[in-house]
Amino acid sequence: MTAASAHLRRIGAVAGIAGGAYLTLLNNSSIAASDHGGAQPALADVRQQIGDPFANVPPRSVQESALIGSTAFNPLDILVIGGGATGCGVALDGATRGLRVGLVEREDFGSGTSSRSTKLIHGGVRYLEKAVFNLDYGQLKLVFHALEERKQVIDNAPHLCNALPCMTPCFSWFEVVYYWIGLKMYDLVAGRRLLHLSRYYSVQESVELFPTLAKKGKDRNLKGTVIYYDGQMNDSRLNVSLACTAALAGAAVLNHAEVISFLKDESTGRITGARIRNNLTGKEFDAYAKVVVNAAGPFCDSVRRMANKEAKQMISPSSGVHIILPDYYSPEGMGLIVPKTKDGRVIFMLPWLGRTVAGTTDSNTSITMLPEPHEDEIEFILDAISDYLNVKVRRMDVLSAWSGIRPLAMDPSAKNTESISRDHVVCEDFPGLVTITGGKWTTYRSMAEDAVDAAIKSGDLAPGRKCSTQNLQLIGANGWDPASFTVLAQQYVRMKRSYGGKIVPGVMDSAAAKHLSHAYGTYAERIAAIAQHVRTRAWENG
Repeated sequence: MTAASAHLRRIGAVAGIAGGAYLTLLNNSSIAASDHGGAQPALADVRQQIGDPFANVPPRSVQESALIGSTAFNPLDILVIGGGATGCGVALDGATRGLRVGLVEREDFGSGTSSRSTKLIHGGVRYLEKAVFNLDYGQLKLVFHALEERKQVIDNAPHLCNALPCMTPCFSWFEVVYYWIGLKMYDLVAGRRLLHLSRYYSVQESVELFPTLAKKGKDRNLKGTVIYYDGQMNDSRLNVSLACTAALAGAAVLNHAEVISFLKDESTGRITGARIRNNLTGKEFDAYAKVVVNAAGPFCDSVRRMANKEAKQMISPSSGVHIILPDYYSPEGMGLIVPKTKDGRVIFMLPWLGRTVAGTTDSNTSITMLPEPHEDEIEFILDAISDYLNVKVRRMDVLSAWSGIRPLAMDPSAKNTESISRDHVVCEDFPGLVTITGGKWTTYRSMAEDAVDAAIKSGDLAPGRKCSTQNLQLIGANGWDPASFTVLAQQYVRMKRSYGGKIVPGVMDSAAAKHLSHAYGTYAERIAAIAQHVRTRAWENG
């Protein structure tokens, strides 16, 4: 598409919105074909649909109808339980292979663990250290794999992800050498997927980059820092983007829909679908599928026990607490890593949406719907970062806190969850039910690939093509670049309240334009146009 034609499409779209025509319903050919067992579109058509900033995600009624339309004689290929990163990744992977896929999520997409992360896409510096000192090839393999996936996640959603420098303070020359060598190894392991080279910075350079960094600690002086790069993401929006992209690729995804029981073949005992309750209406319906994929995160054991009450526990839940602090705790565009706390953990302090996020803890916990951070965990984080800052760290500065439950695959011989590998596990311990658990955000794509591979084997499915998610940009990513916000700032207005209390049109400031651009990618112009139209009409009507 030429620049001129793209501009004409933009003008036409905004004109349509201004005329009140923006409530057009989508007719998504992929879901329509799936609903009737028709032929799936070619991969090129799917990519075009996903990359089109004027495509619409099917409304909820269409998604639900596609699930209800499945029957015992015309089932879905895969029904996914869980709308977190892994579940939505499975739905996207399956749909882009040409399979008929449905997904249900009890709450909202990304409402659980997937939105309660450290916001990092990383290989795991700590895991590399363990791999070297424990001669643990499994940990090293995990780091290799995660670093490869890290770059891919950033490339597939550049508006939601970015490279972030992280500063490692060194209070002895031994630490300077130790961390410099360790982080150079991290660079080496990343290979061609390297974001930027790590390097040493003097005390003066470090303080200029991170003004709140303490030059002196308890009986020690700062000798400099080693800065390396990892990825940062907007985890909840990335999760929702996965769900929307899967829907555009032809999957039927439905939130606030809970699996309450399984359907089984009476003669073989194999699971053939699920009884689902729409938690918004209370309505129940059956959805049939050749294979059910259990991607329920920390709740995957409860899903497995729906199939077999005697199923052994395979989840070792770990609590990860984070806190939000004011922006002055960390400069924009630079993170800080506390390499070793009093009990040997790692704490990150990172800039996040105009604030600072600090965490995380790693401790045993029970599985609950809404885990809450404990006061001792909040105090632990505050105490850990206080030794590295020249500002007074106060409990009253904590603006918010949250706890997420990591679904770690349990090793019965492990004494604590911190020592368990974050690698994932795929198993089928009941016919027709494939469970995917463990792993971490960074590797969601490859986890989904492994789960779909297992589902294909379990259900003897016939995908139209191989996995293509490695180089598949998500909704809003195609054509986006960091300067995209300038179009919003120059071409749209932002309605503001005047001193007299009236709503008047004003300039779209850079902060608002950047927020929209990074949150919605190439869809940002549609958001700005809708807001401008609605606000302008309200202004005109007094």
